[in-house]
Amino acid sequence: MRKTTIKDVAKYANVSIATVSRVINNSPLASKEAKKKVLQAIRELGYEPNALARGLVSRKSNTIGVLIPDVSNPFFAKVFRGMEDAVHKNNSNVFICNTDKDKERMLRYIKFLREKQVEGVIFTSEEVTKEYYEALYSLNVPVVLVATEAKEYNLPAVKVNDYQAVSDAIKYLVDNGHSNIGMISGPLEDKIAGLPRYEGYKSTLMEMGIPFNEENVVFGDYRFESGKKAIKELLSKNPEITAVFVSSDEMAIGSIVGACKMGIEVPKELSIIGYDNVSISEMSNPALTTIDQSLYQMGYQGVELLFEMIEKQKKEDSRICKGDTIYIPHRIIERESVSNLIQLNI
Repeated sequence: MRKTTIKDVAKYANVSIATVSRVINNSPLASKEAKKKVLQAIRELGYEPNALARGLVSRKSNTIGVLIPDVSNPFFAKVFRGMEDAVHKNNSNVFICNTDKDKERMLRYIKFLREKQVEGVIFTSEEVTKEYYEALYSLNVPVVLVATEAKEYNLPAVKVNDYQAVSDAIKYLVDNGHSNIGMISGPLEDKIAGLPRYEGYKSTLMEMGIPFNEENVVFGDYRFESGKKAIKELLSKNPEITAVFVSSDEMAIGSIVGACKMGIEVPKELSIIGYDNVSISEMSNPALTTIDQSLYQMGYQGVELLFEMIEKQKKEDSRICKGDTIYIPHRIIERESVSNLIQLNI
């Protein structure tokens, strides 16, 4: 059986599609007589207005778009769960766009979101290039960044202070008696996470009176396999390292597996601390001590901020909302992958 459309309602009520849309959107421009005819047609035809039908007049779809670089990454599972809960709380809908860190795909998705008349966009994790900013600007809707920031464009953002989080992780290792501390970093070209985490590691070592040694840093891509390779490279350069800070949980678990294959026991012979607190960090053996950057809260708060910006745009009739970066709290989750050398030496 064919589904009843807005055109069917307009024809049945002998009014225009625009009039049906005004009634659906409860517009004051709809006359009482038109409203009565349209509502009667909707009841008799069993019409269920969808988001796009409700948006024909208002140009709003009651939908937001989320641009995610890699949906297979466990990092985004918690982030999106927070986003989804906030979206449903606001009686809205969401389009998920997996950009796969591909520029052309990103730009196609931004065009897709324009066609779908989304009310706002969440942009996650990647750097906001000039080309991306111009494409987002052309949407004429609010944009909120999550797990990234773009201070040069003054876009509102929700993220953890990566520099400070890593600084706290290094101080934690020092408090546990470690002074020969290595790092498996993300790429330094990654200005969102790679560079600030590297700088947090380097500066905190020097602050704690521990010389910084470039040989104690190797680089990966945040994924499991690169962690396995990186730990082997790191320990071949400096086998005296007692602890390693790793820039993602997935890469940290890879480094635990890699160390095990080398016959090195974690944490008895080598301590490892990760970053993210994704679900798999608790499932590793040993369970991973890590930095929790409140991924659920980050996603939830990002969407809440976006809806605030949407309301603000309606009142101010602004093109794209400006705003500061909101840094959410982080904390160290102590599990089983870091040993206390002070207690062991007592």
